[in-house]
Amino acid sequence: MFRTPFVIALISTMASPLMAEEKMNDLEIAHTAYTAGQLDIRYAHLALAVSENEAVRDFAETMIRDHTAVNVAAGALIGELNVTPQDNALSQALVSGAAAKRAEFMALSGEAFDCAYATNELGYHQIVNQTVGEKFIPWATVPQLKALLSDALVTFKAHEGHAEAMVAGLKCTS
Repeated sequence: MFRTPFVIALISTMASPLMAEEKMNDLEIAHTAYTAGQLDIRYAHLALAVSENEAVRDFAETMIRDHTAVNVAAGALIGELNVTPQDNALSQALVSGAAAKRAEFMALSGEAFDCAYATNELGYHQIVNQTVGEKFIPWATVPQLKALLSDALVTFKAHEGHAEAMVAGLKCTS
């Protein structure tokens, strides 16, 4: 597993509410999952603005398409259930960490940016997939949320494989 500084920070951030087995409710899970998707979409938009590498740009376009689709489905579910997702410490920590990561990315260009983006995406998907599969899906009590997370996890695992291939293709060092 690649361990960029951001991934290490993300693991540390996620360790408190997730690794300590502090169970989140459905509304907190929904908010955190939506937030993580939005952050990945923002990373992808930045990649499209900065990178000239075709593999990076293709991956970024896939992230925008797939994460937007999941978030649209989540928004529809929230409307159907007439609930309001709950902000929480994990969502807030993810937003804070992402702001720092975006600032780091903005200082890079060329191959340095491409590798930083690719390794971050790989690590991000590894952590998100582990969290969704081992925590969020088992903790979810609303059947429709559980189904949405399960379907999304299939897509996110494909993203992880795509990111791994991108890192290898770019010959990034960890």
